[in-house]
Amino acid sequence: MLDVLGIMERIPHRYPFLLVDRIIEISKENQSIKGKKNVTINEEFFNGHFPGHPIMPGVLIVEGMAQCLGVYVLEGVEGKVPYFVGIDEAKFKLPVKPGDTVIYDVKVDKIKRNFVKASGKAYVDDKVVAEASFTFCITDK
Repeated sequence: MLDVLGIMERIPHRYPFLLVDRIIEISKENQSIKGKKNVTINEEFFNGHFPGHPIMPGVLIVEGMAQCLGVYVLEGVEGKVPYFVGIDEAKFKLPVKPGDTVIYDVKVDKIKRNFVKASGKAYVDDKVVAEASFTFCITDK
């Protein structure tokens, strides 16, 4: 539904910290969003994260889920940015390696004023590689 240029119009993240390549589904009815990240050996984090045995850092997988949620929540909103205020129940189940495609599946649990609580799972080949619940606030730039 959105390519990387459309994503960059909605959230402030840029390379090397833009961790979503494409939004593949948005459901206002289910308050959910799905995004995709193609992981390549050229990713900046592989230079220092386990050289010789490259795996994507789990915190960046959680960040990718949060960026998808930022796209969802900031749709049609100008002059605001999302900031993490909490990450809970994070679990990293399988390594994500160069050549993998990560699918982020994120659902809004609650929106209260400028705070958003959500939960997400990340998949590679239909297997859960990570999951977490997180909270962030939407604030002025």
